[in-house]
Amino acid sequence: MRSCLSSRVSHGSADGVCAAGTVVVSRLKMGEMEEVDVDHITTDTSSQKCPLVCESASHVCLDRETNPLSGPVFKNPVCKVYRFQTADSKWMLVREQMEECTLSLSIPRQLISLYIQEDMLRVKDLEELGELSPHWNNLRKEVMNRYGGLISSYRETLTEMDKITGSFKPSCCKAQKSLEFIPINLHTQRMRVTCPRRTDATYDIITVGAPAAHFQGFKCGGLQRLLSRYEAEKKSFSTAYQCIYYSPEHTAKAQEVLSSMSLLQPLITGLSEQLLQAAQDHSSPGLRDALKNLSDKTEQFVHTLKDELVKSALLALHAAQPGFSSKTQRDPSQVHQGSDHNQCPPQTLPSGQSPAEPVPESPKMCNNVEESQTNTTVPLKNQDSIPHHKEYDEEEWDRVWASVAKCLNCVIAMVDRLQEEDMNKQQPAPEQQLADVITSHNPADWREQLSPLVSRLQTCVQEVVEKATRAMTFVLLQEAACSVPQGFLLQSRRDVVFSQALAALVCGFIMKLYAAVQDKAFLQQLQLVGLVAQFESLLSTYSEEIGMLEDMEVGITDLRKVVFKITEAKSEELCDLQPLVCGQRDHFTVEVPLPCQVFQTLPEEIREGQPVQVYPLLFNVGINEQQTIAERFGDISLQERINQKNFEILEAYYKLLSDKVPLECLPSFQSHRDIKELLETLGQNVVTKKRKNVEILWLAGAICRRLNGVRFTSCKSAKDRTSMSVTLEQCALLRDEHQLSKDFFTPALNCMRSRPTLGDIGQWEDPEAGSGTGPKPAPRHFYPIALLLVSSHLLVVEGCRIENVQKNIRCRKYAFNMLQLMAFPKAYRPPEGTYGKVDS
Repeated sequence: MRSCLSSRVSHGSADGVCAAGTVVVSRLKMGEMEEVDVDHITTDTSSQKCPLVCESASHVCLDRETNPLSGPVFKNPVCKVYRFQTADSKWMLVREQMEECTLSLSIPRQLISLYIQEDMLRVKDLEELGELSPHWNNLRKEVMNRYGGLISSYRETLTEMDKITGSFKPSCCKAQKSLEFIPINLHTQRMRVTCPRRTDATYDIITVGAPAAHFQGFKCGGLQRLLSRYEAEKKSFSTAYQCIYYSPEHTAKAQEVLSSMSLLQPLITGLSEQLLQAAQDHSSPGLRDALKNLSDKTEQFVHTLKDELVKSALLALHAAQPGFSSKTQRDPSQVHQGSDHNQCPPQTLPSGQSPAEPVPESPKMCNNVEESQTNTTVPLKNQDSIPHHKEYDEEEWDRVWASVAKCLNCVIAMVDRLQEEDMNKQQPAPEQQLADVITSHNPADWREQLSPLVSRLQTCVQEVVEKATRAMTFVLLQEAACSVPQGFLLQSRRDVVFSQALAALVCGFIMKLYAAVQDKAFLQQLQLVGLVAQFESLLSTYSEEIGMLEDMEVGITDLRKVVFKITEAKSEELCDLQPLVCGQRDHFTVEVPLPCQVFQTLPEEIREGQPVQVYPLLFNVGINEQQTIAERFGDISLQERINQKNFEILEAYYKLLSDKVPLECLPSFQSHRDIKELLETLGQNVVTKKRKNVEILWLAGAICRRLNGVRFTSCKSAKDRTSMSVTLEQCALLRDEHQLSKDFFTPALNCMRSRPTLGDIGQWEDPEAGSGTGPKPAPRHFYPIALLLVSSHLLVVEGCRIENVQKNIRCRKYAFNMLQLMAFPKAYRPPEGTYGKVDS
């Protein structure tokens, strides 16, 4: 190795063929790099001066046996190893590793498939609404055509994505339509620190471009602004289309009811069969367990349908059918052009009130159902404005809805009777009496006695599902009809943004899970409270970037609809360890398989399928020259509102965590400031009017790490500003947690940001390449071993982040110019020679 590095002569064979290959250094003894020319590198260990000792080849596969497993979805690692001096003149070893994530493609593919399935189901539900009046039938056809266009577009995108073979989307492709669902430049960044006075520590950051619909553009703003404008205009559209205006809450409730029914009906059917099987096996414990689960799910089913929205939507649906006549002869225009109360039956009904159907004589009801059924009818305002069909019985829904509870009561009563007889049979009794009991109640009769009651329950559930599905589909039809075509464009934009955000979230969750799977306290926190996912954004609130921030805000907020479920993998093959996404737009579940041995170490509740909640947070502070313009001449209220809202969420999470998990279980840090103190400081900074207050980002990141959370850093492309933030955070951690010498802070920061000290940065790959345009000399045999350049105290090689820049734009320069950097906070400015005018 010494002779190879010290020689500048090409070692070729006699026939002119140059030797080539890769040298992998898995263990390197730290030695001295003398302050001499590169030709005279020695390995004497007498006086260690050089903070950076080696760089692995960017394409080298890491030895998984000697490196911590980061998960089955990461590939193409780039690793750099540094050595820095501590405040007590010791040395720490720092390993910086960056990897791509295969989820960049797999998660969007799964989501698009789910979007297609959901929209096809919606078209099927619209077809099954039955006969409608000509006006409503025309609206239905128009909505179905729009759904068809969306499905066709998503299928084309899926076809194009199937042709992709890479594992990440470079920033130069962010506005490409076929790639719009894929997150921009998604990478993991791990720093592992080994130092004399404490155990090894690992710090992870996920870097990703801001989730935004770049292809659709930001001329009219982003999702947050577009959705607000859309809701304001929808009322006027509802009048024009003669539709009932439903608020976003009602629309969300309709989607929730449809989703809940699709989940609960199969569960009720399956539990009913389990009950019958237990009866056939004459198993009293099995009968009790199956009945308990069946009762719980049926109760949940009944309460899902307790909302007045279902009843009022059924009335509206009948009013839209041919042959409708109102209860009172009124001018039809009064129904659609009156006040909001007249336009919207759901708004005239008290939210949460149950249907008013007196309960017939029955000794038992589902939990909390008897009370809701015995309430008297709540008087309705503007009762005559609610549509009535001449053949429709308004109390029919109440009877159908209550029949499910009645059927369940019959099943419960029968099971109680069978178990009581079984207990009596086991008590000592005269021989003749015992013979009579056995003869009159044969065990084989248990299933026969239960089967009619269970079948009736399943029939009632099916009848309720059919009616409620039609009612909620009609609500969504009206919502879609009065928003054509803008509503479908917004839905498409929201799907795109959510896809990018979810891919990043799943990547971070898996990385955190594999890193902390042996941490019992962390697993307890997952089970009892959930996981914080903190997104740091460096977008400005000016020009196009304010639209990106508006997209990102909605996308991160939508992640609250996601839960994780950890499952046991079928095998340890990579294909069986890939996460699986299921659900619909209102609720998604991400199943993360773990190898069998690892899965068995999890808490029992998680093994049994308890979902893990996620608390996504977004903090934004713009740092570039556009933010300077926004602060002086524009508007930064969006940034202030985002930071304030998410601070409140973070504070609420901390309170919940404090109530359920001992704070001693959280990670320990060298800095003495506790979480409560950091939260108070963050709250003060959030409300303080200060330009480019990047301390908000530093505090939020520090709190996230202390809460065992997942850290994300974003800018427009996750390449330039993100690199400045990540390297600054890493050096701050070395300073605060590992006593990095203050004299080495700036050199270490410049080293990670790849400060070239000799020659042009474009010549690093081959130091002997001339400045002209002629052909380059043959590569030396010692490449891709890192080129080591020696200065007085610093051995300079390129860090991981400049490699990220190279992967994105095929140029080793950050996309900054001198004028832009004058507006940057000093800590976020790259070293001289590492930036320039490039296409990003």
